[in-house]
Amino acid sequence: MTPVELMAQPNGHAEAINKPPRPGGTYTVREQPLGSTRHIRIVAIGAGASGLNLIRTLRLNLTDYEITVYEKNADVGGTWLENRYPGCRCDVPSHSYQFSWRQKKDWTNFFSAAEEIGEYLCQVCDEEGMRGSIKTLHQVVLARWNEEHGRWELIVRNLESGEEFNDHADFLVNGSGILNDWKWPDVEGLDAYQGRLIHTARWPKDFDHTGKTIAVIGNGSSGIQVLPELQPAAEKLYHIVRTPTWVLPPRIQAWKLMGQAGEVLSKIQLDAQENFSQETIEKFQSDPDFYREFVKKLEVEVNNAFPVVLTNGPVQAFARAKVTEYMTAMLGGNEELCRALIPDFPLGTRRMTPGHGYLQALTKPNVVIKRSGIRRFVPEGIELETGEVLRVDAIVCATGFNTSFIPRFPIIGRDGNLQERWKKETPKAYMSCAVDGLPNYFMFLGPNAPIGHGSVFTLSEHIAKYITGAIRKCQTEGIRSLAPSRGAVDDYFEHVTAFMPRTAWAAPISSSDGSGGGSGGSRSWFRSDDGRVTALHPGSRIHFFHMLERFRGEDWEYDYLPSGGECESEGEGEERRRKGWNRFAYLGNGFSTKELDPASDSTWYLDEDAIVRRGWNKPRKVV
Repeated sequence: MTPVELMAQPNGHAEAINKPPRPGGTYTVREQPLGSTRHIRIVAIGAGASGLNLIRTLRLNLTDYEITVYEKNADVGGTWLENRYPGCRCDVPSHSYQFSWRQKKDWTNFFSAAEEIGEYLCQVCDEEGMRGSIKTLHQVVLARWNEEHGRWELIVRNLESGEEFNDHADFLVNGSGILNDWKWPDVEGLDAYQGRLIHTARWPKDFDHTGKTIAVIGNGSSGIQVLPELQPAAEKLYHIVRTPTWVLPPRIQAWKLMGQAGEVLSKIQLDAQENFSQETIEKFQSDPDFYREFVKKLEVEVNNAFPVVLTNGPVQAFARAKVTEYMTAMLGGNEELCRALIPDFPLGTRRMTPGHGYLQALTKPNVVIKRSGIRRFVPEGIELETGEVLRVDAIVCATGFNTSFIPRFPIIGRDGNLQERWKKETPKAYMSCAVDGLPNYFMFLGPNAPIGHGSVFTLSEHIAKYITGAIRKCQTEGIRSLAPSRGAVDDYFEHVTAFMPRTAWAAPISSSDGSGGGSGGSRSWFRSDDGRVTALHPGSRIHFFHMLERFRGEDWEYDYLPSGGECESEGEGEERRRKGWNRFAYLGNGFSTKELDPASDSTWYLDEDAIVRRGWNKPRKVV
């Protein structure tokens, strides 16, 4: 045993120096080295991309913990398990829409279909051995913060048996997502319709649309994708839209002409449906340098999209002109269609969507555009606000999701139920990840996350690292609980509110066609009912990543463990818990786990990579 190890033994030298630092104090030095961890239990909600990323990030960065992920569906995958309508695919390039730590080289299409993304997530889960941490068909139905015990008390429902049971967690992480709580259109008489009523997020496998008269409600991403799949075999197709939307030209063409990925894109082969050739897939698999170049160049293009939404910038004006030109061409120059479908609001005010075949389908003789709101459903179909009744065999509702950020179950913190709080006020969070008054509670893609900025896979990696860092801080620094301060959340929200008018996201959406069916005002899932932009980050993707690089400890409020290092037993209250606390108790007995762990390098600080990481010898840019 080395001298350091001998001296670090409990009570080996402590009695002579362990004196209270304050007159009459009860503080005692904790007999453990700096870096020691306390055992913690983490519960996460949702086993989509965020949940899987969290499991992996915790494995890489924490010890002495346990995690359970509750997933309401029968399998992992989240959005990509639930949404399987015809034409459903991602609108982010496949090679950007993947984990950086688990790259897939045999994607079949430039924009992956839902089935392939779902299979990818299942494969990652299986091959990484994550299923042992995941309980499918389990749903958290209530979470309540217990201040006395410093933990979350949970009620969980087994969706197979219907039984409910209690659980607890030191940390609760909500990764339930934003685009999976689907909703029917908010119109009268939903139950009156006697035909086939379908929502894109619950597509029935047995539905055959051949020869039927169909109404498709909505022109968001789902409506744009499903309509061209239904059009060829339908007898007649009514497309009901209240607000026009910007439909982007194929991104590959645009990037080849003016993006940084033009050269590398010219080296791949795609068919008319944007499927990769077998030769291209084999090149990805056999040439790692080319594959890496391809992935990085696509990522640059995704990151470069932010200037488009800055309303007073030259990029917005140029892009808007080009997209208008493209939409006009795809609509065959038809003045009536162009007037009904090309927006008069800035590019990006509603989510911009690439629509392979969508605009062309709208010009077909069996498609009728109805630029109108819906008054009510009737037994034979739909009555529009104009009074016209559409008699249809089936209604397809591409009417989206509940994006209010209001939790689906009660989350009761220090200030009451978050559901009630966010019903009364605009949802706001600290850097989209945490909420004041909710200790040890974190979110993926909460209010003002960059949900419209590109791949959620990459976003969830950065968020998982941030959350894990905060949890580790608590685990190793004697912190019982932490939550962002109300002042920090309010200041962040003030910045968000001041920034958003610079963007197209905050621009008003008008209805100037006179049909009586426009949305008016500010209808967009990006916004709350009061018109504030709640779904998007005030900056670029890189801005968001940069923001999360450093944990701003000054923005958080802490509750510390007593100097013994353990939470109190049941029945012990605030006074007992506070007895003997000291924020520096985690410093322990004067030794560090870095010098006591035989597997660690106790002179790591001399390594070149450590020096560069600390900035001691970081190259400076010469101006």
